Amino acid sequence: MTLEATIKQLPTSAGIYQYFDKNGRILYIGKAKNLSARVKSYWNFTPLFQPNTKLSARIVKMLQETCSINYIVVKSEHDALILENSLIKQLNPKYNILLRDDKTYPYIYIDNSNPYPRFEITRKIIKSKDITYFGPYSVGARDILDSIYEICKLVQKKGCLKTKKLCLYHQIDKCLGPCELPVSKERYQQEVQHATKLIKNKKLLLAQLKEKMMFYAEELRFEEAKEIRDRIEKIGRSQIQSDIDFASDENYDIFVLQHAGTKAVLVKIFMREGKIISSNHHYISIQEGFDANEIYSRALLDFYKGEKPPIIAPVLVAQEFEDIDVIRHYLNSFFQKKASLLVPKRGKKKQLIDLALLNANELLKKASKELENNVLYEIQQLCHLEKTPYRIEIFDNSHMAGNATVGAMVVYDTNKFDKSSYRLYHLEAKDEYAQMRETLTRRIASFSKNPPPDLWVLDGGATLLKLALELLESNGVFLDVIAISKEKVDTKAHRAKGKAKDIIYTKEDIFKLQSSDKRLQFLQNLRDEAHRSAINFHKKTKLKLDQESKLLNLHGISQAKIKKLLNHFGTFEAIKNLQIEEISTILNDKDAKIIKNFYK
Repeated sequence: MTLEATIKQLPTSAGIYQYFDKNGRILYIGKAKNLSARVKSYWNFTPLFQPNTKLSARIVKMLQETCSINYIVVKSEHDALILENSLIKQLNPKYNILLRDDKTYPYIYIDNSNPYPRFEITRKIIKSKDITYFGPYSVGARDILDSIYEICKLVQKKGCLKTKKLCLYHQIDKCLGPCELPVSKERYQQEVQHATKLIKNKKLLLAQLKEKMMFYAEELRFEEAKEIRDRIEKIGRSQIQSDIDFASDENYDIFVLQHAGTKAVLVKIFMREGKIISSNHHYISIQEGFDANEIYSRALLDFYKGEKPPIIAPVLVAQEFEDIDVIRHYLNSFFQKKASLLVPKRGKKKQLIDLALLNANELLKKASKELENNVLYEIQQLCHLEKTPYRIEIFDNSHMAGNATVGAMVVYDTNKFDKSSYRLYHLEAKDEYAQMRETLTRRIASFSKNPPPDLWVLDGGATLLKLALELLESNGVFLDVIAISKEKVDTKAHRAKGKAKDIIYTKEDIFKLQSSDKRLQFLQNLRDEAHRSAINFHKKTKLKLDQESKLLNLHGISQAKIKKLLNHFGTFEAIKNLQIEEISTILNDKDAKIIKNFYK
């Protein structure tokens, strides 16, 4: 059936539609309340079947590449919205804009029902009417909490009151000691109120931290001074200064979007009780054109998901967008009450939007300067990549004679390694090809929760490159892949920095660049970081396995028997979960009982 005939036979139900090119590569995923009406609006059918030229250049370009269409019918537009968002993350279509910042932000809370309450961190609603929440915090929640316990004389640890004995925290004047001393609830409440005041007023908190830092420095306690200095930096990072004076204690969640060239920035600001308590931003690559509707819709969908937040605030956005009513309906369902999603035109709420937009413009200027003459763009040109690879995942594996086999994924984002996104894998495969297959397969399986990057870099040659491309294609994902193999000198891999002429493999080409080429050096740096991460994890894993082997030796199980078990079952973790009968298929009943008792 032709594309035109398929479109003419589309149902009028709600659903999602997928455009594909001549190679079967997915180009775009969209949602619709009425599939037939929505998809037909993209096309002119007379006098010729062709893209609707009234659409944006981005969409026209996409339609010109389209050769086929698939669709999935769902019950409602709400369901279509959720399915569209999930599939875009998993499949990374060429013409959809991919958002990756979908973390759940933490809150600081205190349970006032306890006689001597403590402040804790949560990402979920705790079922109690006596809970007070502060947040959400995009960064620095843990640092704020640690600072409170540094400054205020609160019960420092959950188990402190159970001991009924004074501990070190009381001796160093960081706790009033209600576990043993007759501390009145009124006196303890003074410390709680002081802590609450510091949580609500970052300027006051930072001032008191600076005093602590100077005290430690004067006492030559430099490690403690450095720790507080780092904490000050992290807490300050999420702070946006505002002169806007709200007479009332108003709450708002503010989302604004700005773009320039192939880069957009989304800024989120959280106001609680009339004060800005936290802000966050993230950059978005927009290689195939800017679409404010798509970004706003998915940003709000990603932020308000899972459990409803402990504090429900009116949502402010900078502009109207096509799906605003659909998102409003989604928020009604999510909050379980009527949602307030506003586009302020005047007054103090508009001032908040303007403040956010001002910060967004400054962030775009900063990003533009950082990316001038950037090696990422040069690598895109050299390797004919689909996108400028702002976010890159790099993979390597490590083992010793098939033992302690591990995989590592490190992540580079825009201009630095994103260590919070690193992932480490225990592997069962024995040879390097199968190990990389296992590592990449596990990463692909997580795309729905953690969307794919702009580029994969593999430590290996053409064989592993082909493997990665086949795995991605079989899962319907398009993603650029580069492999970098170590130069062979006298049949041995040569890693000398500044001298190694490593070989770069892409889908179409092989490059042998000079060792002084900054593009090669950049890719070598990525590869070396993945190698370092894999080696370190391998060493830790092997040390743990060696210790487990020694303990089994002490119980009478020889090294040869341990090796026999590992060769058959793969890991100590697998052996730990076996029944005696299963172990007996490899060793005798006596040994099987010893091993089972050992793990008990």
